[in-house]
Amino acid sequence: MSTDTQQPEHVSADAPLSKPEERWRGLMSEASDDLPIDETAPRRAEARALLRSLLTPYKRMVLILMVIVVVENLARLSVPLLVQLGIDHGVPPITDHHNYHDLITIVSVLVAVVLVQATSRVFFLRRSGEIGERVLLTLRRRVFRHFQDLDVTFHDKYTSGRVVSRSTNDVEAIQEMLENGFDSLITAVLTLIGTAILLVFLNVELGLICLISFPILIALSAWFRGASAKTYREVRESAALVIVQFVETMTGIKAVQAYRREPRNQEIFEEVADRYRAINEKTFRLVAIFMPSVSLVGNVMTGVVLIYGGWRVLHGHMTIGVLTAFLLYLRMFFEPMQDITQFFNTFQSASSALEKLAGVLAHKPAISDPEQPLPLRDLHGAMRFDDVHFGYVADRPVLPGLTLDIPAGQTVALVGTTGAGKTTIAKLLARFYDPTSGRVLLDGTDLRDIEQAQLRQHVVMVTQENFMFEGSVADNIRFGRPTATDDEIRGAAEAVGAHHFIAQLPHGYDTDVAKRGGRLSAGQRQLVAFARAFLADPAVLILDEATSSLDIPSERLVQRALETVLADRTALIIAHRLSTVEVADRVLVLEHGQVLEDGPPAQLIGSEDGRYAALHEAWVSSLA
Repeated sequence: MSTDTQQPEHVSADAPLSKPEERWRGLMSEASDDLPIDETAPRRAEARALLRSLLTPYKRMVLILMVIVVVENLARLSVPLLVQLGIDHGVPPITDHHNYHDLITIVSVLVAVVLVQATSRVFFLRRSGEIGERVLLTLRRRVFRHFQDLDVTFHDKYTSGRVVSRSTNDVEAIQEMLENGFDSLITAVLTLIGTAILLVFLNVELGLICLISFPILIALSAWFRGASAKTYREVRESAALVIVQFVETMTGIKAVQAYRREPRNQEIFEEVADRYRAINEKTFRLVAIFMPSVSLVGNVMTGVVLIYGGWRVLHGHMTIGVLTAFLLYLRMFFEPMQDITQFFNTFQSASSALEKLAGVLAHKPAISDPEQPLPLRDLHGAMRFDDVHFGYVADRPVLPGLTLDIPAGQTVALVGTTGAGKTTIAKLLARFYDPTSGRVLLDGTDLRDIEQAQLRQHVVMVTQENFMFEGSVADNIRFGRPTATDDEIRGAAEAVGAHHFIAQLPHGYDTDVAKRGGRLSAGQRQLVAFARAFLADPAVLILDEATSSLDIPSERLVQRALETVLADRTALIIAHRLSTVEVADRVLVLEHGQVLEDGPPAQLIGSEDGRYAALHEAWVSSLA
C-alpha cells in the first residue's frame, strides 16, 4: 500500500468520509481483499496445529506441570476442610480438657499443606515461564524466517504495517495466553469440580441446593464465550488496521507531507482508531454483564447457605465448622468464574492472533527451492530466455514470448519506454518471479532447478532504491559479503569511487548511516550499493536504474568505476541515462516485451530511423 493512496480505490483523496459502517467495510476490504491470504477467514485447524507444533518439544514437561497444578490445587482445596476439622475436632478438647494436641496436629498439617501449595506454585511459575519464553522465541524465529522466505509478490501486497502487527501485537497476545491463560483455566476447572464434590461431601442437602446455580453459570459462560469469540476477532483486525495506518504513514512521511496528505491521513487514522475503541468498549460491555451476573448468583447462593445453614446449626443438624468450611468452599466455587472470564478474553485474543500467524505460516512462497537442486560448478554467467511468457496480471502479459541469449561476460543494456518490460526481465533474471511459461537459464540450467541461496551468490541486483540498513558504512558494504575484511571493504569502495566521500565522513567507514541511510545523499547511497555489489563479486550483475540519482560529477565517477565493476562478468544494465548505456557491449531496444533493435551502441546510433538513434539524439539535445 503506498502511503499517498491509503484509502480504497473507490474513495478519492478529497472525497468526504462516508457513513461509519460503509467506510469501515471499505477499509476492511482494502485490508483483506488484495492480500495474498484472507486474514478475515478463521483458521482454527491451522492455529491448533501451530500451537501443537510449538508445544510438542515440551510435551513431557507440560505433563509434569499439569500434575504440579493438580497437586497445588488439591493442597489449596484441603485448607477449608482442615479449618472445619480444627473448629469441630481441635477446639472442643481445649475447652473441655485443655488438650491442645488435636489442634496442634491439624495446624501442623495445615502448615505442611500450605508449604506444598507454595512450593508447587513456585515450581510451576518458573518452569511454565521458561517454556513460554522458549515457545515465543521459536515462534518469533519461525515468523521472521518465513517472512524472509516469502516471495516478492507476497511482500508487494502484504504491507509493512501488517508485518509489524504479526510480529509484535499477535505474538504478545499469545505470550499473555501462555503466561496466564492455561494456568487460570486449569486452576478454575479443578476448583469448580473439586469444590462441587466437597460441597456435597460436607452436606448433601445443602450441597445440592448450591449446585442449582451450576446450570445458570454454564449458560452465562456459554453466552459469554460465543459473544466474545467474534468480538475479539474484530479487536485483532481493528488493532492490525491501526498499526498498518500508523506504520505506513510514518514510513512514507515524506510523501505524506509533500502531497499535503496530513489531514486526510489523520481522518483515516482517527476513524480506524475510533473503531478500535468501539470494539474494545464492546468487550468491556460483555464483561460488565457477565461478571456482575456471576457475582449476583454467588451472593444469592451465599445468602441462602448462610440462612439455611445457620438454621441447621441452631437446630443441631450441622456443626459450625462444617458451615464455615461450606462458606469458604462456596466462595472458592464462584471465584474461578472471574478466572474463566479472563481466560476467555485472553484465549479469544490469542486464538485470533494464532489464526493470523497460522495463515501467514501456511502461505507457501511462490518462489521455492527444488527438491533436488542442481549444483553450479565453474559458472561463466551465460543467460538465456527461452520463449518466456510472463505477466503480473493474468490477462495482461508483459513478456509475450521472449527469446534472448546473453553470452558470458557480455554487458547488455536494456532501453525503452516505461512499461516495455525492462525491469521485468531483470526480476526474472534475479528470480524474484518465475515465468508463466518458458525458461530462464543460467549456463544452461533452469533457474528453478537452482537453490536460491546459491543463485543469490552468483546473481546480484542493484536497484534504484538501494536500501541502507542502520549501522556503519562498512557494515552496509559488508552486507554483500559478511566475512569481508576491512581491507576488502576499502578495496571495494575504491573500485567504485566511493572511498573519497567515505573518507571525508566524520568517522570514515565507521560513520553511522542513520535510519534508511538518511545521513548519506542519494548518490552516496548508490555508490555504497555499488561497493556492496562489487564486494559480493557475482557472476551476473544487474543494474536497474542504479545511476538515476547521481549528479553529473558522481555519474562520471561511476562511469569510470563501472568498467572495473563490470569486468569479467555478465551484466544487465537498465537505464534511461544513455551515458550509462555507453559502457555496454550490446543494446536491446524493447517495446511491449519484444526486442525491436539489438546491436552495439555505436551501430545502433548510426542506424537511420532507428529507435535507439532517436533516443540518443533526444538525450544529446537534452544535455545541450
